[in-house]
Amino acid sequence: MTHILAIDQGTTSTRAILFDEKLSVVSSSQEEFAQHYPQSGWVEHDPADLWATTAATCRSAIEKAGLDTHDIAAIGMTNQRETTLVWDRSTGKPVHNAIVWQDRRSAQMCRALREEGFDKAVTDRTGLLVDPYFSATKLAWILDNVDGVRTRAEAGELAFGTVDTWLVWNLTGRQVHVTDATNAARTMLYDIHKGRWSKTICDRLDIPMSMLPEVRDCAADFGETRPDLFGRPIPIRGIAGDQQAATVGQACFKPGMMKSTYGTGCFALLNTGDTPVRSCHRLLTTIAYQLDGKPTYALEGSIFIAGAVVQWLRDGLKIIREAGETQPLAEKADTGQGVVIVPAFTGLGAPYWRPECRGAVFGLTRNSGPAEFARAALESVGYQTRDLLEAMAADWSGDGTTALRVDGGMSASDWTMQFLSDIIGAPVERPRVLETTAMGAAWLAGQQAGVLPGMGDFAATWQTDARFDPAMDDARRNEKYAAWKRAVEATITFAT
Repeated sequence: MTHILAIDQGTTSTRAILFDEKLSVVSSSQEEFAQHYPQSGWVEHDPADLWATTAATCRSAIEKAGLDTHDIAAIGMTNQRETTLVWDRSTGKPVHNAIVWQDRRSAQMCRALREEGFDKAVTDRTGLLVDPYFSATKLAWILDNVDGVRTRAEAGELAFGTVDTWLVWNLTGRQVHVTDATNAARTMLYDIHKGRWSKTICDRLDIPMSMLPEVRDCAADFGETRPDLFGRPIPIRGIAGDQQAATVGQACFKPGMMKSTYGTGCFALLNTGDTPVRSCHRLLTTIAYQLDGKPTYALEGSIFIAGAVVQWLRDGLKIIREAGETQPLAEKADTGQGVVIVPAFTGLGAPYWRPECRGAVFGLTRNSGPAEFARAALESVGYQTRDLLEAMAADWSGDGTTALRVDGGMSASDWTMQFLSDIIGAPVERPRVLETTAMGAAWLAGQQAGVLPGMGDFAATWQTDARFDPAMDDARRNEKYAAWKRAVEATITFAT
């Protein structure tokens, strides 16, 4: 029993990856699922899709590896955060589609909370800003807008959960209603200082606390899978939200270490140790991981659109057929045009937090075409990352490492990572193992199950695949970034 099965449930697909005792990938399976957009700014998933793809990819990964389930010591899980589900405790049937983290339908509710001054109470307790991004107002929207749900919730018939909670509920045969501290910390309902759900916030949003799951460490006993799923019960021993799992997978265990993940969105986390740092620049204070009852905190900056801007080139503009075509196109672009894309398709994230904004393009000429759009799309990820890093540098007074560790699908693009290094003016390190999110979840489960090494030995195994050093001169770097800042200001002005 030396293998770990990692579930990586993301925004557009679900993956299952089997790791061996050296945390090498043995097999993997991936399935995409549908995205639903009922209205502008609304994003939903069918909860059945999340569960079905999880079960199917787990079975497929085990079958591909030619392993018996007796070879698997434990399951580790990582998931898209903030996505909100409510279901019937008896039947397991959801009362509504899952409301995805990108969804902005509760923007007006958040605005009202800020106008009454409740945002201070939220930030003081949760480290978060009042924003539709987080689970709390999504849950409140379901309670207020789906017929009969509030009455059933108040009667104790309904359960709330983020995606990890929903999957554990189904994996265990509806026996275990839990989450971990990192996912709880993203709900805007959890007091990260006291380590418990906030009655003050629940009361204000009229959320029955009986709906909320039990909160456990990232490495803990989360129950066992029901026997019929995989042939025998498999213990679930690790859970962390995707960005926190990536932080673990990147071995960012020391204060000052920082990672940035480039998936659908982009998320940068700076480890601040046992001290929760209050941001003065609209970053989030959150839990990086929690082990043995002790939370380690982080500053986080969240960008809503990173890899999704490439999907827009493919699915919206149809100027590419697959993501891999973006880099060759970008290399052909006329660098003198200065096209800037602000991909605020679902609002601007940190450090702006302007949910009302929408995407904009600046600097178009008659000769602007697919190459210029591709280059501007990739560059937008670097600009947004610099926004985050400058805010973090202003908030964090401790010693930090000089390199940024990167992972996620977009980090495989050498061109994008070189531009990132150029625009932030610092080295960028890409790890040998890019599956850092799944590996972080696997390590949490494996060390809890006693088959993987502890933190120090795990950190020593981290290796660099490539390092990108800045090659752009300061004048050019500052000129390009100044153009980006003007574009953002114009986007905000247009939305107000």
